[in-house]
Amino acid sequence: MKTLVIVAHPNLEQSKVNKTWMNRLQQEENVTVHNLYAHYQTFTIDVEKEQQLLLEHDRIVLQFPFYWYSSPALLKEWQDVVLTYGFAYGSKGNKLHGKEVILAISSGGPAEAYRAGGYNHYSMSELTRPFQATANLCGMHFLPSFLLQGMMSLTEDRLEESTEELAAYVTNPNLREGR
Repeated sequence: MKTLVIVAHPNLEQSKVNKTWMNRLQQEENVTVHNLYAHYQTFTIDVEKEQQLLLEHDRIVLQFPFYWYSSPALLKEWQDVVLTYGFAYGSKGNKLHGKEVILAISSGGPAEAYRAGGYNHYSMSELTRPFQATANLCGMHFLPSFLLQGMMSLTEDRLEESTEELAAYVTNPNLREGR
C-alpha cells in the first residue's frame, strides 16, 4: 500500500506537532510526504501534478492543525482545484474510487472541548463532516481520524508517543478491516 501524506500547515517551522509528525512519516517506506505550503506559497496549485500524486497512492492522509473548525486555507484551495468534476466526481469522475482517506489533526483545545456541552459544542466528527462528505462524493473510504488534542498542555513524551502512534496508524494496511 502506498500512502500520500498531504501536510497543510502555514507555519510549519514554528509547529511542534505537525513538523514532528511530518519528519517521522518521511522515514516510512511507501509513504510520500507532500508539504503543500512548501510547494504553493502563492496558492497557485499545479492541478495535474496533484492529481497524478493522488493516482499513484492508495491511501491519502490529510495532516493539518485545526483552524477555525476546519483546515488551513491552502488545503481548502487544494480541494477546490484538484478534486474536479470528471476526475474526482461526476459520471466519469471515478479516479479516486476505492482509495482511503484519513485526517490527522492537531488541535489547541482539549478533547473534552469538542463534544456536546463542551466549549466548542460539537464533536470533531461533526466538525469534520465536510471532509467525510467529500470522501463519499469521490467514492473514497473515510477512515477514522487521528487526533491529537490539547496542544497547550502537550508534553514531550506525549508528542513522541503520538508521533509513533500516527506512523503505525497510517501505515497499517488493514485499517479498513478494523484490524
